[in-house]
Amino acid sequence: MIVIAIANQKGGVGKTTTAINIATAMAASGWRTLLIDLDPQGNASTGVGLSAAQRDMSSYDLLVDQVPIGECVVTSSIPGLDLIPATVDLSGAEVELVGANERTHRLREALEGHKGHDICFIDCPPSLGLLTLNALCAADTLMVPLQCEFFALEGLSQLLQTVEQVQQRFNPDLGIIGIALTMFDRRNRLTDQVADDVRECLGDLVFEAVIPRNVRLSEAPSHGLPALVYDHACMGSRAYMDLARELIGRLPQERVAA
Repeated sequence: MIVIAIANQKGGVGKTTTAINIATAMAASGWRTLLIDLDPQGNASTGVGLSAAQRDMSSYDLLVDQVPIGECVVTSSIPGLDLIPATVDLSGAEVELVGANERTHRLREALEGHKGHDICFIDCPPSLGLLTLNALCAADTLMVPLQCEFFALEGLSQLLQTVEQVQQRFNPDLGIIGIALTMFDRRNRLTDQVADDVRECLGDLVFEAVIPRNVRLSEAPSHGLPALVYDHACMGSRAYMDLARELIGRLPQERVAA
């Protein structure tokens, strides 16, 4: 199973929207897909239509109580997409794990040897705490959603420093599969400038596919649906399908073939 963490310590950058829709796009492409909601807000769980009453087991149980992964996975209404949901209990996990053995590798241990899925996406909280650290230690690679706004590069610099530290101390194999530009507004010249600056700094690391500001993307979670299901023809849905195709092209081809 290929494990991809979706992280950015800055909130409001389209991280959860990206996690939901890229996971849905991969499932639509025939990949057996697992989405792990590691954000105590539980927005990814809500975004695929899972109510709080349906979350008997969660990522909290997986990390803190070390419940086997098979008992935590919930089948979503989207064909090919399964979920490990989040509950509010997860907000206390960082404190509870402080004194735990292998506190940074709990998620990695939980996922080790899991063969029920081809690819796994981890929706991280908007912070660089112990939950995100668990995701980075468990992941093969990292996808970073980056909002096209003035402070974007400053936040990205901090995240890249954290990744470097994780590589040095915990997970030397961690890579960055790409930066996904989100909330792109062609009517705003500053948006164009930020996108150009990011591409100039990071080159081919930035995905060609750009996620636009799109009303349908914003509406979809309120209906408990990914945008690709809510309105598969909208600009946002088409952009996420383009991003999924580009992502597949960047994955190790021997693992794609497998």
